[in-house]
Amino acid sequence: MATIKVKQTGSPIRRTKDQRATLVGLGLNKMHKVSELQDSPEVRGMIRKVQHMVQVVEG
Repeated sequence: MATIKVKQTGSPIRRTKDQRATLVGLGLNKMHKVSELQDSPEVRGMIRKVQHMVQVVEG
């Protein structure tokens, strides 16, 4: 299965609880941290939900 790398570029300060939980679900909790995940529709949906705070580095 293909993988995708996601980097956190925005702060979760003053964001809703569900957006913070989505970042944790993606394995991100600090600025500029990179997480490698399997490329699936569920992960793509999570990325889309917090697209203003993450950047797809590779994939």
